[in-house]
Amino acid sequence: MASSGEEGRVVVDLRSAAESAGGGGDEEAHAAPLHEIESLCMRCGDNGTTRLLMTMIPHFREVVLMAFECPHCGERNNEVQFAGQLQPKGCCYRLEVPRGQNEILNRQVVKSDSATIKIPELDFEIPPEAQRGSLSTVEGIIMRAVDELQALQDERKKVDPQKAEAIDKFLAKLRSLGLGEAAFTFVLDDPAGNSFIENQNAPSSDPLLSVRFYERTREQQAALGFLVEPSTEEPGDQPVNHASTVEGNSEVLQEPHGSVGAVAGRRAIAQGNPDEVAAALCRYSAPEEVDTLPSTCGACGTECVTRFFATKIPYFREVIVMATTCDMCGYRNSELKPGGEIPAKGKKITLHVQNGKDLTRDVIKSDSAGVKVPELELELASGTLGGIVTTVEGLIVKICEALQRVHGFQLGDSTLEWKKKKWEDFNDRLSKLLSLQEPWTLIIDDGLAASFVAPATDSLEDDNQLTIEEYVRSWEQNEELGLNDMDTSSADAAYNTTNP
Repeated sequence: MASSGEEGRVVVDLRSAAESAGGGGDEEAHAAPLHEIESLCMRCGDNGTTRLLMTMIPHFREVVLMAFECPHCGERNNEVQFAGQLQPKGCCYRLEVPRGQNEILNRQVVKSDSATIKIPELDFEIPPEAQRGSLSTVEGIIMRAVDELQALQDERKKVDPQKAEAIDKFLAKLRSLGLGEAAFTFVLDDPAGNSFIENQNAPSSDPLLSVRFYERTREQQAALGFLVEPSTEEPGDQPVNHASTVEGNSEVLQEPHGSVGAVAGRRAIAQGNPDEVAAALCRYSAPEEVDTLPSTCGACGTECVTRFFATKIPYFREVIVMATTCDMCGYRNSELKPGGEIPAKGKKITLHVQNGKDLTRDVIKSDSAGVKVPELELELASGTLGGIVTTVEGLIVKICEALQRVHGFQLGDSTLEWKKKKWEDFNDRLSKLLSLQEPWTLIIDDGLAASFVAPATDSLEDDNQLTIEEYVRSWEQNEELGLNDMDTSSADAAYNTTNP
């Protein structure tokens, strides 16, 4: 078959694989990397056939499709596993399913092997080992759980009738959710970050769907196959202080600084070249010295080094640039952390893009910032893409690349025509904006005031296209940022006693 990549590549695109499976191609098309393995049927005990195909879902990820069939008893099942890399962070999707809206139940769901599904209203949880990786819908996942629980009911009624009766009542409630007879919440939590729930309103935000990205714990890293070094401290032992070298200085930094560096190393805020990030920032002010901290690799869990320095960005604030590299696995990331205290107010930056120079303005987007482009009806929630250092044009391109990668269902061969036309119109409008055929507006809303857009003039007041507004954060924003539960009274009292 005609491979989409270079010669000898194993992974092929989904269209070519489908054409070869349908027998519509030439003799080379039948040479698709479809592997057949004789395997045991768990129902009858005889041998069946498992077929494996490595393929690529357009604008999504590389996957392995597996299908088992037993010619003796007719048992069939299929499964999907991810062949690509794990994502830097885990993801948690939360979908509110109203009563009677069956179109919400038909949303596509990609569930990886490591994903957990929860329905809080029923206190129901599907652990990763209960349902393997699958490509289904919300309704399909619920009904599959009903079928699996129903399968052993006859045996339960013989052994424990009371438990079987309780399960029958629970299955009736679960089945009603799958039929849309009651409202519920569908939670998909995947530490690997490879699961997905379709957003039918993409690229606009969906009021019924929310997504949260988080750092994996050591237990989750170990479950995913990451190398996690066990703690060497015995109970009752004194903690060991880890020394850190400082370039050009013999000062020794103690463990608290190392702990900060470890968190920074795992928080992959910008998956780019650390040298490029440093070069973009050092033109404002060169670092006086570069310090180092002991850290932990976010990919393999081994010890590595985080380098950092503090610099001042004009019209913005003092920032700390961190860069981490791992000699063991080659993983590297860079992070930009705002320095100083948390501002009392949030900041909303509005830029009216009118010419080519506006596209080349430097942009710092923090983890807590949301992005809007009203002309595109594009809205990016805070936390998406992490924090990045780029330009105005680069920010929009990265957002669109992320949308095309994640929302692969709207771009595949099975997409409905109206959805496909919606994405084509979106791409056309995007091309017009980036080619400056018409002016457009970029809005960055940051509750922590940690984002920045470079002015085009030496004086910020003279830049008529750039507007910066400060506002008082709402209670919900403070709750999301963890500020409502933050208590600094003891630290303030200690500071006041030592500094009269």
